[in-house]
Amino acid sequence: MRFLVLLLVFLSVAVKAQTPAMHCGYDFTSYLVLDVHEEGKKENIKNLRITVVDSLGKDVINVNNIYSWKNSNQPMVFSLNYQIDEKGEKLTTPNPNARWFFPYSKDTYLLSIANTFEADKFSLKVEDLSKKYKTQIVQLFAFNMYVLCATQSEKAVQFGRKTNRPIDIVLEKNK
Repeated sequence: MRFLVLLLVFLSVAVKAQTPAMHCGYDFTSYLVLDVHEEGKKENIKNLRITVVDSLGKDVINVNNIYSWKNSNQPMVFSLNYQIDEKGEKLTTPNPNARWFFPYSKDTYLLSIANTFEADKFSLKVEDLSKKYKTQIVQLFAFNMYVLCATQSEKAVQFGRKTNRPIDIVLEKNK
């Protein structure tokens, strides 16, 4: 009888341990989100090349997906958020009723990064391809990351500036 009770307890613990935990769609992923505009204006400036750079100002290469789960062995370059249709296809014309690819942001620049990304070690280089604006280097910080899963965002709670806000970058015109 004692053996039977121990067997039942063991089996119930074993079954409980095997129960899959709920996962977030953004497990292991965070985003850097940028709002890049001119002083006094709200619209994001288009046609920018924004990259993650090291302390020497050189583009950071995502060697073997160490910094991001996308674009292995390529420079870490931001892209514009875009609208998608019901099937998840990219729209070519703006539609006020459409969803955004990255739903936590609207018309901004994005970069998908791994949660292990050490933002404090890097900066952003913002270059205007039309040469209308001056190039800027902006230091990154851990609080700049969009941490989207509840358990990860609880770990990110800190004093100071709140997480999950776009990095506000104001570009200055060339003279």
